[in-house]
Amino acid sequence: MSELPQVVIADFLCDQLGPERRALGDVARLTALRARSEDELVGRVEEVDAIILYHEISLTRQTIERLRRCKLIVRGGVGVDNVDLATAREFGIPVANVPDYGSEEVADTAIAMTLSLTRGVHRMNSQLRAEDDRVEGAGQGCGQGAGWSYSLVAPLVRLRGSAFGVVGLGRIGSAVALRAKALGMDVVFYDPYKPDGYEKALGIRRVETLDALLAESLVVSLHCPLTDETHRMIDAAAIGRMPRGSYLVNTSRGGVVDVSALPDALASGHLAGAGIDVLPQEPPPTDHPLLVAWRDATHPAHHRLILNPHAAFYSEEGLLDIRKKTAEACRRAVLGGEPRNVVN
Repeated sequence: MSELPQVVIADFLCDQLGPERRALGDVARLTALRARSEDELVGRVEEVDAIILYHEISLTRQTIERLRRCKLIVRGGVGVDNVDLATAREFGIPVANVPDYGSEEVADTAIAMTLSLTRGVHRMNSQLRAEDDRVEGAGQGCGQGAGWSYSLVAPLVRLRGSAFGVVGLGRIGSAVALRAKALGMDVVFYDPYKPDGYEKALGIRRVETLDALLAESLVVSLHCPLTDETHRMIDAAAIGRMPRGSYLVNTSRGGVVDVSALPDALASGHLAGAGIDVLPQEPPPTDHPLLVAWRDATHPAHHRLILNPHAAFYSEEGLLDIRKKTAEACRRAVLGGEPRNVVN
């Protein structure tokens, strides 16, 4: 009897592998490597038939060129910037993603950040706590402090009729656009790769340039992949083209934003707030300028910045979806089926 094909999960998962085992059945052997760096894959993946990869590590040429029988690399997520697509193509290995998982969760997170920022919810809670700590030390209660007032976040503007800019009108960008539209916002999008007609289908507006979107948007929400074209697309100059008192939300990829520009933009008030779920390096170093500003109680970022640990995708249902779909993709591959959602 021939040996079963081998599927490995390179990183991320460390719990029971029930969803993966149910999807793969008895057609493959499954191993979770739990690697924290690409170097930990040496000697462990050369003979595998399929690899599931999340976002803890990258697969570069140094690993891909050693894969002797791999039929598929499947990324447990939408973005594939941690896989060397060109090298995989060179060696005849298809790379697939899971483009339809977590769309609701990421869209909901983008809107949640938008509402928390534009209605001052996060900022009032943060500043009120600081005020409570201050007046409690003086023997008073929070209600006696001068900060118990809407003026903590004045001025706020009405969302209905305000422009909500979506950069990248894929599955998630479309879901966000519909949610913002339901709030009564004037939704505008920029996506040079979308053919005509999407604006009519969704009942939103299209602009031809990123600058045009930035110039009119109260909120800019990013939903684009990380490519050479989009790397640091939102930098200090781009933020400077946004209206004073506007908001930036990024639930796409960390490298799309030059986050070193955010502390100054928040300090000056040019950005009234920012919601950031993703960073170029995750987790970031403790001395990262954005984290330093965020922790500093005297810096405006302390109250105006929402940081999440790359968690917008998460719900129990969404996590189960991605685990099942990556394993099902590997099942098709080891059984000789045509891979879906190939990106290279």
